[in-house]
Amino acid sequence: MKEDLCLVVMAAGMGSRFGGLKQIEPVGPNGEIIADYSVYDAIRAGFTKVVFIIREEHLDYFKENITNKFADKIKVEFAFQELSKVPSDVHIPEDRVKMLGTGHAIYCARDVIDSNFVIINGDDFYGLDAFMKAKDYFANHHDENEYVTVNYPIELTMSKNGAVKRGVCYLKDGYVTQNIESEISYVDGKYIAKSLIDEHEFEIAPDQGVSMNFIGFRPGFFPLLADKFDEFIHGEITLKNEFLIPEIIASLIKENKVKLLEMKASSKWMGVTYKEDLAEFKESLNELIEKGDYPAKLWG
Repeated sequence: MKEDLCLVVMAAGMGSRFGGLKQIEPVGPNGEIIADYSVYDAIRAGFTKVVFIIREEHLDYFKENITNKFADKIKVEFAFQELSKVPSDVHIPEDRVKMLGTGHAIYCARDVIDSNFVIINGDDFYGLDAFMKAKDYFANHHDENEYVTVNYPIELTMSKNGAVKRGVCYLKDGYVTQNIESEISYVDGKYIAKSLIDEHEFEIAPDQGVSMNFIGFRPGFFPLLADKFDEFIHGEITLKNEFLIPEIIASLIKENKVKLLEMKASSKWMGVTYKEDLAEFKESLNELIEKGDYPAKLWG
């Protein structure tokens, strides 16, 4: 029997440094957005369902302009991330506009995911190999307490236009022991990471694996996530603090509740952190199209 595998696209956040909703910025020659290519690769790899986590106000746009192009090729569902999606006894500051983070996004989607699933950023291009690795992982690994992260070498994920935020993953026997969320800059021929937690600076090697939020989970993650969210949401909620997947996983690893296996992707990662990255992204995408990796019209 074919085992279901769900792709979860996190697309509810605004791109603050980019300057707009970059999840729906056209990048392909026929108006394709970045997520179109992720769904295309997921279908090729054998995924059976895609869930878009969006703001409810964007639902009609997504249905009319994005998902209707492939709704006959893969099952499509939506989940809504809103600041109001918290327990009734929780008070969110009135002036807060920032979403509550990637952990909250997955929490908001828990009722529409009933199989193994892979989360991705809606504004990152991961390449076919990442999806194939995830598919192969779930076909060959069955430990309910083990998840997988498909990482990329830092040198392949930088922007020419400024610093980037990445999770620097350190391993033991192939498993992640530490994921340091950092702002990374290329300075004088070196990759310098600065922890977002304590601002400690450290140098990393060009091939150092970093997390790009391409992570595979099992349904058993949801009760663990709910417990962590309960702790977070009943703590102090400020205008900016977030409930983030890397911090949740780090906590669960420390408590010996889960393991996170690292796999390295060989496909090309591309992203648009800054508005100035867009032209280079389109140029690189056109090169992949010319090589025959993707058709000029994705949903012909």
